[in-house]
Amino acid sequence: MDSFSFTFLIWCLLALNHILPLTIQTIEARIPESPLQCNQTFCILHNSYGKWGDRKDCYALNATYPTTEQELHVAVSFAVEHNLKVKVVTKFSHTIPKLACPDQAVQNSFVISTERYNRQIQIDVANSIVTVDAGVGLRQLIDAVEASGFSLVASPYWEGVTIGGLISTGAHGSSWWEKGGSVHDHVVGLSIVVPASKSEGYAKILRLEAHDPLFNAAKASLGVLGAISKVTLRVEPSFKRSITYNFTSDVGLEDLYVDHAKKYEFADITWYPSQHTAVYRYDSRVPLNTSGNAVFDFIGFQNNPTSISEAVRATESLLEKTRNTHGKCLTAAATLAFKKATANGLKNNGILFTGYPVIGYQSKMQTSGSCLYSQSLLTSCAWDPRIKGLSFYESTAIFPASIFRDFILDVKKLRDLNPEHFCGVDNYNGILIRYIKGSDAYLGQSEDSIVIDFNYYRAKEASTPRLNQDIWEELEQMAFFKYGAKPHWGKNRNIAFLGVDKKYPNYNKFIEAKQQLDPQNVFSSNWSDEILFGKELEKSDGCALEGLCICSEHRHCSPQNNYYCSQGLVYKDARVCRYSKSSLPSSV
Repeated sequence: MDSFSFTFLIWCLLALNHILPLTIQTIEARIPESPLQCNQTFCILHNSYGKWGDRKDCYALNATYPTTEQELHVAVSFAVEHNLKVKVVTKFSHTIPKLACPDQAVQNSFVISTERYNRQIQIDVANSIVTVDAGVGLRQLIDAVEASGFSLVASPYWEGVTIGGLISTGAHGSSWWEKGGSVHDHVVGLSIVVPASKSEGYAKILRLEAHDPLFNAAKASLGVLGAISKVTLRVEPSFKRSITYNFTSDVGLEDLYVDHAKKYEFADITWYPSQHTAVYRYDSRVPLNTSGNAVFDFIGFQNNPTSISEAVRATESLLEKTRNTHGKCLTAAATLAFKKATANGLKNNGILFTGYPVIGYQSKMQTSGSCLYSQSLLTSCAWDPRIKGLSFYESTAIFPASIFRDFILDVKKLRDLNPEHFCGVDNYNGILIRYIKGSDAYLGQSEDSIVIDFNYYRAKEASTPRLNQDIWEELEQMAFFKYGAKPHWGKNRNIAFLGVDKKYPNYNKFIEAKQQLDPQNVFSSNWSDEILFGKELEKSDGCALEGLCICSEHRHCSPQNNYYCSQGLVYKDARVCRYSKSSLPSSV
C-alpha cells in the first residue's frame, strides 16, 4: 500500500472512531501525567505537550503543594525570605510559553503547585457570584455552579485549566456580547499573595476588587505579580444553548465576520483555506425549558486509542519526509468530512449526533476535554507526550476587528498562489476565528477584537524543517508584524512576542504595578521576561525552524536540507525558511 492510500485509511479509521464511539466504549484511557515531577535532588517541570518552545527543560530545587491560603502565604514568605525565584504552576501546565518556568539557576528556583489548592467553591446566591481557590479546575467549577442553578458565561473551549491559570494568561471563549468572551472580564474580585518586607513577614495577602487601582493589572497578570489565591467571578442563572454548524463556502468571509458575531452570542468561524470552506457556528441562548440535553465533546479533545494517534502522527511524519503535499490534502479533506459528519463532537443525546439544532445546558456545551478523565493505557489525549502521538505548534493572534478584513484578504492571496500549501493547517483545525470584547485589563484587549488560532506540524527534532513551513511563517509574521496583532499570552512561539511592549496602551501601567508589588522580581524569571518584554534572543543556526528567531541568514534555516531564508510571497517584509532544491536564493 502506498503512503497516499495508507494516509486515507488512517484518517478514515480516526473518523470511524468518532462517528461510532460505542464500538470502543470498553477501551479505557490514561489520565495526563502531572507536569511537575520531583525527586530527592530537584524538580522538573514540563507543559502538557512534554516540551517547551526551546525544547529545554525547566528545573527547580524544590516544590511545595499548599492546600489553603495560609499555606500559600507561608510558601511565598519562605521564598522571599530565602531570596528564591518562585513560580506558581498548576496541575495542568497547559501554557505553551515558559511563563511557569522559574530561574535558570536551579539552586535559586522554587515552585509552588496549586494542584492541591482546590477545595473551596463558595457560591453567593444572593449576589450571583462564586469565589474559588486558584487551583480549582474549570470543569470542577462549572459543575458546582450549575448544581446551584447558575452558569459560568465565559470559558475557554479546553477545560484542562485551573481558574488561577486561565485568568492569568487571558484565556477566553468567544463572544462580543455583554462582558465578552475573556474570563478575566467576568472577575469581580481576587486575592493575591505578594512579597513584603521583613516586618510584614516577607509576604502579604491583597484583597482586590474592581475599584482598586491594582485590579486591572492583577486580573490578567501572567503570574509575575504574585501568587493568585482566590478568584471571585460573576455568574448568571442557568441557561441552555442551541448550536448549529453551517459548512459552506469561504466566499465573502471578509464581509461576514462582524455581522456573524453581532447575531449570535457565542459565534465563531472555522476557516479551512485549502478546502475553500468556512464553518459558521450559530450559537445562542434558548429558554431553559427548551427540549434538549446535549453535550459538546469536541473531537479534538476526546479519548483516542493510542494506536490511532500514533498512526496519524506516523503518517503525517511520512508525508513530511516524502514531501507529499497531495497526501496532506487528502487527509485535510477527510478531516473536514468527518468533522461535518460528527458536528465537531456535538452529541444530541450525549452519545451521538443526530441532527441540528443541538440544544443543551451551558455547563455541557461551553467547554470540553473528555480525554482528561481516564485511567488506563489504551487511550489518551492525542498529544500525550508519553505516546508517539501528535506534536504541533499553536499560533494565536489577536486583531482589532477593524483591520481583520484586510488580513483575511491577504491570507486568501497567499492561499490562491497554491491552495495545497494550506492543507497542513487544515489537517488540524484550520484557522479558528473567535471574538473577544474590549477589556480594562492592562494586558487585555483595548478594543473589540478577533482571535485566530492555527495549529501545524512540529517535527520530532528541532533541526528538522517542515513541509511548506514558509507558508506558516509568512502567515505568522503577517499577523504579528504587518497587522500588529497581539499574541495570546498562553500560546505561540517566541517570535510572536517580539515588540509586544509597544502593542498594549496600558503596558507601562502593568509594569508599574509589577514594580510596586514585586520590586525584587521574585515572581519573574529569564524566560517570563523574554515573553513579557518581547526580547529578541541571540540568533543561532536553525533558530527560525522553531520560531525562536526570524531568519536573516540562510544558516538560521536549514541550508543542508535546502531550506533557505527567503522573502515572503505576499507580505514581502516577511523572512521565511523556504525549500528550494534547484537554487540558492541570491539575497535575503
